[in-house]
Amino acid sequence: MAAVWEGLGGDPALLSRVSTVPREGALESRLPVREMARACVGGCALAAAELGALRAGRTDVPDVRVDDGAVATAFVSERHLLIGGRAPVTFAPVSRFWRTADGWVRTHANYPHHRTRLLGVLGLPGDASVDTVAAHLAERSAVAVEDTVYAAGGLAVALRTAKEWRAHEQGAAVARGPLLSRERLDDAPVRGLPALHGDPLLPAAGLRVLDLTRVIAGPVATRTLALLGADVLRVDSPRLPELADAHADTGFGKRSAVLDLTTDRRVFEELLAAADIVVTGYRPGALDRFGLSPEALAERRPGLVVAQLSAWGDRGPWAGRRGFDSLVQVATGIAAVEGSPKGPGALPAQALDHGTGYLLAAGVLRALTEQAADGGSRSVRLALARTAAWLMDGVDGATGGAARASANRTVPGSGTARADENAAANRTVPVGGTVGAGPADEAGGYDTPDPWLAVTDSPLGRLGYARSPVSYAGGPADWARPPGIWGADAARWS
Repeated sequence: MAAVWEGLGGDPALLSRVSTVPREGALESRLPVREMARACVGGCALAAAELGALRAGRTDVPDVRVDDGAVATAFVSERHLLIGGRAPVTFAPVSRFWRTADGWVRTHANYPHHRTRLLGVLGLPGDASVDTVAAHLAERSAVAVEDTVYAAGGLAVALRTAKEWRAHEQGAAVARGPLLSRERLDDAPVRGLPALHGDPLLPAAGLRVLDLTRVIAGPVATRTLALLGADVLRVDSPRLPELADAHADTGFGKRSAVLDLTTDRRVFEELLAAADIVVTGYRPGALDRFGLSPEALAERRPGLVVAQLSAWGDRGPWAGRRGFDSLVQVATGIAAVEGSPKGPGALPAQALDHGTGYLLAAGVLRALTEQAADGGSRSVRLALARTAAWLMDGVDGATGGAARASANRTVPGSGTARADENAAANRTVPVGGTVGAGPADEAGGYDTPDPWLAVTDSPLGRLGYARSPVSYAGGPADWARPPGIWGADAARWS
């Protein structure tokens, strides 16, 4: 965790406040996923405890407890979710690995528009079967598929080893940057935060967060800020609906509104004028035309904290590309390390998404702490590909078993075109004999013997879900509100 806390600019002496509860079998992997997850959650919890102590006028920072069981459960929260007795759909049939003429390629087509673009550029009908797509891709080269699909606005990435990624221009660009980028944007004066009183200790209480993120990593960050007391308003375009199950998993503690930035700018500017934090999860530059770059936002709202998340980073030839955790794993060599003679593999969780989400929340919390001392609008930036590089490098010296020996392995060309992430994504996480048992494993039931799982009623129906792993003495035990219906709330602050 030392690298995370150093990257956040935290006082090294505070690391002594953190303790870990190890659990056998948590997030088993060749790479040090368990250590990465601990570090990300621990850094976030410590940043929360530090800010909470500051706002409460305490001289001591509360103790932080990182439990492997809670962390492992939260990192696969989508697998523990039950919505009215139904398990969510995580990956579409054509979101998977495919055997090509010279290797492997990974596609992502969970959103309908991505599926349409993928199949369209391949010259296949919208109802093409998995077998049809497999036969078609088996005749093409992996990099050719990657380039062709990307040019059409779809998502496909060729499998690379760690050595190949390091030699790639984008891999080199990512490696040169820090794990977490922090920047002071101006000399805005200190904006005092109201003092905190009573229990639980909520360091983000009274703060307003404009959440312009999608899918997992960004929403995990804002879901965490909501846990810590922030008023989080997620804003989406009405032309780009979120997947209902993804929204249910990451919508805890938030409200959700739709807003067209091309026609409703007045409403957005009113929201911005009262916001303390803006979190974005779109490609670098994608929102600049709306005046949503960190510099433009801070000019209109001095003292703002702007947190940005991307897949590939803000420099290099892939900076403008769309991306998801599964694709970043394939490009950076992770899928090759985790593979087998049958084909590529995957991490035991979408750990790049979840880990980066907690890091992003931690960056926001530390920026608020720094602002309380010397003001200034602040910018925080993270990228899934940079988190992947940190994981591949060993996370503070941890090796994750066979990671080093297998880092440059080449996945054999033989195998099945149906080797895919879904198999890894649906396996349970055996920790202490209980994690992995619970809502998602009980057919239509809500038995929760696991302390890291809970049940609640919501506008979506009865929900079984994973609790947050962010834990410190006096902190919140759960979210104050369940997720609601996507886009159903008014675009105004509560």
